[in-house]
Amino acid sequence: MTISAASPSPSIVAFGEMLIDFVPDTSGVSLAESTGFIKAPGGAPANVACAITKLGGSSAFIGKLGDDEFGHMLVDILKKNKVNTDGVCFDPHARTALAFVTLKSDGEREFMFYRNPSADMLLNESELKMGLIKEAKIFHYGSISLISEPCRSAHMAAMKAAKEAGILLSYDPNVRLPLWPSADAARDGIKSIWNQADFIKVSDEEVEFLTQGDANSEDVVMSLWHDNLKLLLVTDGEKGCRYFTKEFKGKVSGFSVKTVDTTGAGDAFVGALLVSMAKDTHAIFHDEAKLIEALTFANACGAICTTKKGAIPALPSTSDAHELITASKAN
Repeated sequence: MTISAASPSPSIVAFGEMLIDFVPDTSGVSLAESTGFIKAPGGAPANVACAITKLGGSSAFIGKLGDDEFGHMLVDILKKNKVNTDGVCFDPHARTALAFVTLKSDGEREFMFYRNPSADMLLNESELKMGLIKEAKIFHYGSISLISEPCRSAHMAAMKAAKEAGILLSYDPNVRLPLWPSADAARDGIKSIWNQADFIKVSDEEVEFLTQGDANSEDVVMSLWHDNLKLLLVTDGEKGCRYFTKEFKGKVSGFSVKTVDTTGAGDAFVGALLVSMAKDTHAIFHDEAKLIEALTFANACGAICTTKKGAIPALPSTSDAHELITASKAN
């Protein structure tokens, strides 16, 4: 599958949070043990927007940042990554969100957030650039924007506008339990908009959390299916992913790489798949060979993202992904 940078795919709008991740400069230590931190741009929807442009697609990001050094730095990063920032606004009274992310020795993460409240939580419906949303092919979002008002209402209004305009809704819940009042509140909040989405991506851990069942069981996974859904994807880390549509289901193997940091891997995967989806929506949902090709490419993008620290700096290009696919076929 060749994704050409010369013909950007139709626009994908990502909605939600953008923040700064502070990652210990030494892997495998706790936040308390770390003597220094590397500042990395983060926030799943913003990562997805950058992943899309890195692969030659066109994307916009809608969200709110603090009118502070970090907020302006993040907008500059979006612009450098060729992401449309017309939908970004600044809050003069609230700070840009921060997260301290510990990489344990296995490359997995622990989070500590500073949002009290942060600017992203204060996005109002009146600040939404509805034109951007209505011109898109795909509207992509997570669940963190559902946690508190006024952002929740803005999220619901944006989703409604997209749905009414016939735009495909893409949902990656991206469970971050420390941000919710309780596990039950997280489960209820995440599921409150579940049946609206056309496409949902969940990790195996999120399947376990949402269903309180075994993520390896197809019956458990299928309890997350709803009639409006066109594609349900479960990512299984380095093992690859499982896919479910109305017509077919199956597995696509992952790629073996030297993992340094798993931050942003799921976002690289989603961004890659959305680029393919925007190019030929019908094929992704109805042509199994095309879906497998797109998922192989997405798996390669997710794998490459784990080989460097941080999310946006680690996002792969199309040629990076093709090289990994070709090398693994040779082996």
